[in-house]
Amino acid sequence: MTLKRVAEIAGVSIATASRVLAGKGGAHRISEATVAAVTQAAEKSGFRHSHLARSLKSGQSALIGVVVPDVSNPFFAAIAREITLAAEAKGYSVLLADSREDDASERRLVGQLRDRRIEGLVVCPAGLKQDHFTAAQDAGLPLVVVDRGFADGDLLTVTSDHAQGARALAQVLLKAGHRHIGVLQGRPGTLANDERLAAFKATLADAGVRLPATHIVGDAFSETSGRTAAAALLRERPAITALFALSNQIALGALRAAAELGRVVPRDLSLATFDDLPHAEFLNPPLTTACQDVPALGRRAAELLLARIAGEAKPRTRLQRIPVTVIERASVAPPSHKGKQ
Repeated sequence: MTLKRVAEIAGVSIATASRVLAGKGGAHRISEATVAAVTQAAEKSGFRHSHLARSLKSGQSALIGVVVPDVSNPFFAAIAREITLAAEAKGYSVLLADSREDDASERRLVGQLRDRRIEGLVVCPAGLKQDHFTAAQDAGLPLVVVDRGFADGDLLTVTSDHAQGARALAQVLLKAGHRHIGVLQGRPGTLANDERLAAFKATLADAGVRLPATHIVGDAFSETSGRTAAAALLRERPAITALFALSNQIALGALRAAAELGRVVPRDLSLATFDDLPHAEFLNPPLTTACQDVPALGRRAAELLLARIAGEAKPRTRLQRIPVTVIERASVAPPSHKGKQ
């Protein structure tokens, strides 16, 4: 089946059929009805538009790169899925890479993806450096950062309203009566970590509750970090009655540490976390969370990237925030005050 035959079946010109099958219908203001007719004709006839031929002819690869810190983390997997769905709807394929929370791996992967002639890149940064992203963008590669982001620079960024969620969770713990609170942080210096920590600390201070530096522990957004940090903190500071975990993986580690120390949640220890889990409501106990709108994060990042690939100007707001929703469940209860002070 040829492109000419697909065009004949759909009742359009060969140029129009080619543009639709190349995912450029929107850029050429082709109607949704025409796009549907061409797509249906191609599917029925088994026609496959050659991305290789397109690349050789136009210099475009129809490939988008996506780099995440940990593809096994449901949060990043969900973001990658939303980007993939949005990209495929526009005729692009996605190359997904896992930086394994390592700066050097991230830098290497970005270089490899650029060598594959990707037309755009979405990245969830693993670390604190952005020079390799800036260099790629300055070289003409459309690029969007999602989730952790950077407070400075000019990279287009989609992230959650970290301060909103952290403030709300602090208020949940304060309302329950907690005054001895510990924080299990992720990677210090990252946007998500620092904004969550600052807002949480400020909310406690507004209520007259001090958060000592010794009550803030952890160094990675991982279950291992959460388990190790929570175990050490609870041993050294037994007066703590509540923990705020800065990610879902950290919270899972904290639950393990609490169980190993004989601290029952929420009877002996309350736990609130940023990020929901697919099974959070089925845990024992179900976790109180600041739930990020992961589909919205992925969709918005994809929308912005595709717009940049199409040649549209950057939006005026470089740092775009997605609201979060706090879900109160059974992992937070009033402190028991049973001799742990």
